[in-house]
Amino acid sequence: MATSCYSRASSIIALFVGFLLLLPPPVLLLPPPEANTTLHSRVELETLRRVRARLRKLQKPSLKTIQSGEGDLIDCVPSHLQPAFDHPKLLGQKPLEPPERPRGQAAAADPATAASFQSWAASGESCPRGTVPIRRATEADVLRASSVKRFGRKPAARRRPLSATGGHEHAVGYVIGDQYFGAKASLNVWAPKVSSPSEFSLSQIWVISGSFGDDLNTIEAGWQVSPELYGDAYPRFFTYWTSDSYQTTGCYNLLCSGFVQTTNKFAIGTAISPISTYGGSQFDISLLIWKDPKQGHWWLEFGGRLIVGYWPSELFSHLGQHATMVQFGGEVVNGGPAGGGGPSYHTATEMGSGRFSGEGFGRASYFRNLQVVDWDNSLVPPPALRLLADRPACYDIRGGLHRLWGTYFYYGGPGRNRRCPR
Repeated sequence: MATSCYSRASSIIALFVGFLLLLPPPVLLLPPPEANTTLHSRVELETLRRVRARLRKLQKPSLKTIQSGEGDLIDCVPSHLQPAFDHPKLLGQKPLEPPERPRGQAAAADPATAASFQSWAASGESCPRGTVPIRRATEADVLRASSVKRFGRKPAARRRPLSATGGHEHAVGYVIGDQYFGAKASLNVWAPKVSSPSEFSLSQIWVISGSFGDDLNTIEAGWQVSPELYGDAYPRFFTYWTSDSYQTTGCYNLLCSGFVQTTNKFAIGTAISPISTYGGSQFDISLLIWKDPKQGHWWLEFGGRLIVGYWPSELFSHLGQHATMVQFGGEVVNGGPAGGGGPSYHTATEMGSGRFSGEGFGRASYFRNLQVVDWDNSLVPPPALRLLADRPACYDIRGGLHRLWGTYFYYGGPGRNRRCPR
């Protein structure tokens, strides 16, 4: 009897399993489109909330707003309210008076000449005394960045700035191995073509100290074309600093606390005009960075007489003492697969004029009258200047000495070409 019941139960189970096998496969139930849309909207709203919170920290009360010819809004912010003084080490401070300039400078230019390089100032507009002109950051600026957190910052570096790493490529002249207290040079301004919004092309001076690890300190100033940062292809004057190898400290321009602006005649991050033309007129800018021997801050001068501001010594560890390297030249980002070590083609982003150094004056980009500041606060020619191009088939450099130009070099290139590695 037990055997008979067991047989009937087995038959029933077999029939039930067979019935299940005949059923259609289960269907994965997805949330309705409305739910997906709601989730997407929540993500967008959260991003927008973070963007606006970031902008509230940057956008200070202004006494006047000026629109530049390029469409930038320039806010005239009381100098003691500028973003620099949000830094924990600078709370309650006010801008300092400029220190003594290094000895050995050539005759200085009129400050108005420097201001005329920017359209908003050249038009006759000006910010009142006691204020500083600040280019207003917008929601669109922040949304173009890789993340809200990284807005205004470079990617973190793990190797020395003059090495090709992470797609960054250089053509530079540099000095290393001594104690340096600043640098000066004149460099001509171009509008190089940039292949993608995530790439940039710049020409600048670097003042460097540290071990090229997590404690790298740098101060940087020059001009750049960066569609991601500014939303256009204008060459713009910029500054940068970091005390931890671009990880969490520092930023471009005034997009974080740190750099203290002192002039009301010049706005960092705005377009430079006029620019050099191939085979035509050449326009260059003079930049000087030097360390105040008394208070230790690093000051920035534009155009021979216009003091832009300073990087307080409190921001740095190694640069609190002196620099161990000074670097002059160009840098691009090769954002394509080749820049990341892949097999594809090299970027066509130009460095400088987009022409190789051999084309010379009126065609290639240049740095002239290179100098460094020594321990005695004197400007001297850079001792044993070395030249380096990471990819000389893409961007190269060559230099020399000249009666009027002092120590100089030509540099740059077109990026992708018949000689540039594929």
